[in-house]
Amino acid sequence: MDLLPDLWREDYWLPPGVTWGDMEQLADSERPRPHDLLMALPLALGFVALRYAFEKLLAPPMGRCLGVKNRVHVTAAPSLQLESFYTQRSKQPTQSEIISLILSCGKTQRQIETWFRRRRNQDRPSRTKKFAEAAWRLFFYLVAFVAGLACLIHRPWFWDHRECWRQYPVQPMERAHFWYYMLELGFYGSLLLRISVDIKRKDFKEQVIHHLATIFLLSFSYCANYIRIGTLVMLLHDSSDILLESAKMFNYGTGWRKMCDSLFVVFAVVFLVTRLVIFPSKIIRTTLLLSMEAFEPFPGYYFFNILLMVLQVLHIFWAGLILRMVCKFLKGKLEKDERSDEESGAEEEEEERGGEENTDLGGDCYWGKSKDTLNSKLSMLTNSCVLNNLNHHRSSVAKRIRKAQ
Repeated sequence: MDLLPDLWREDYWLPPGVTWGDMEQLADSERPRPHDLLMALPLALGFVALRYAFEKLLAPPMGRCLGVKNRVHVTAAPSLQLESFYTQRSKQPTQSEIISLILSCGKTQRQIETWFRRRRNQDRPSRTKKFAEAAWRLFFYLVAFVAGLACLIHRPWFWDHRECWRQYPVQPMERAHFWYYMLELGFYGSLLLRISVDIKRKDFKEQVIHHLATIFLLSFSYCANYIRIGTLVMLLHDSSDILLESAKMFNYGTGWRKMCDSLFVVFAVVFLVTRLVIFPSKIIRTTLLLSMEAFEPFPGYYFFNILLMVLQVLHIFWAGLILRMVCKFLKGKLEKDERSDEESGAEEEEEERGGEENTDLGGDCYWGKSKDTLNSKLSMLTNSCVLNNLNHHRSSVAKRIRKAQ
C-alpha cells in the first residue's frame, strides 16, 4: 500500500535539497507531470492506425515507382502429415526427423526437403511488406528529425551542453518539446504493439530491449524533467535511422543497386560517428560528468545513466554487425544484411540449392556467396548420401522378402 508513495519520494527523482514543491514554481503548462505520459497510449494506437493506412495507400505506389516486385514462390503440394509436422513441431526438421517422415509419408528425401523449403517460402514476408515497413519508418524518422532539429537548433543547450543542467530541475518545458516527447513515446509504443506481426530479424531480442529501454528512458527523463538532454538523445538516434530505412527501400526496388550501396556507406559512417563517438563523448559525458557541476549524485542520476549505458551496449552490438558488413562490402563478398529477417538467410541458401529463385537480400545489400553456404551444401550432400544408402538398403531388403515369399 505504501509502494506508490515511496515510488515518488523526492530523494529518488530529484537532486539533494530539491523538492517537488520547487517544481511548482513553474506554470502547469511548463511543468512535466507523470500523468502526461498517459497521452502516449492513444498516440500509440493512433500510430498503429496511421501506419495501416500508410502501408495500404501510400507505400504501394511508392514501391511501384522504385520497381518493388514480389518473388513468385512455388506452392507446396498439399500433405496432411507434413503440414501437421510443420505447424506443430518444426519448420526445419532434423536429419532423424526427415528419416521418420520418409518412412511415414513414403516420400523421398529430396521431395520432403523441397516441400519444407517451399512451405517456408510461403510464410516468408514479401518484398512489398518489407518495403512498406521501411517506408513507414523512414516517414516517421524523417518527420521527427526535421521537427526535432527545428525546435532545438536555436536552443542554448543544443550548442552548450552545460545548459542542460543550469537551474535544474526548475526548467520550463516548451510545448514543442512536450509534443516531441509524446510523439516519440507513442511511436515506440506502436512498435511494441505490432512486434508480433512485424518482420522478425536476427536481432529481434535486441530490438525489444532497445524499444523498452527507450520507453523507460523517455518516461523517466520526462518525469524527472531531463527534457533538455532527452531531446538531444532522440535527435541523435533519428539521424542515422533515416539513412538505414532509405537504404532498405532502394534495396527492395529494381535497378537501384548503386543508390543502395551509397546509402549504406553513408549510413555506416553516420551510425558509427553518432553512436560510437558523439553519443558517449557528448551525451553520456554530459549526464555523467557535467551534471555533477550542478548537483550531487542521487538514485535518479544512476538510473538514467544505466539506461543510457544499455543503449550504448546495443550501439556496440549493432556497430559490430555493420563493421562485418563493411568488411564484406570492401571485399566484394557481402551477401545480405547481417540482421536480415529471421528466415531469409537460411532460405536464400536453400533457394540457391534448389535453383528456383535468385538470392533475396532481406535487408540492406547482397553480393556473392559466403563460406557458410558452401559448408551448408557439403553438409546437405553428406546427409543426402546417408539417406540414399538407407533407402537403397530398404529397397534391397524389400526385394529379398518378396523373393522369399
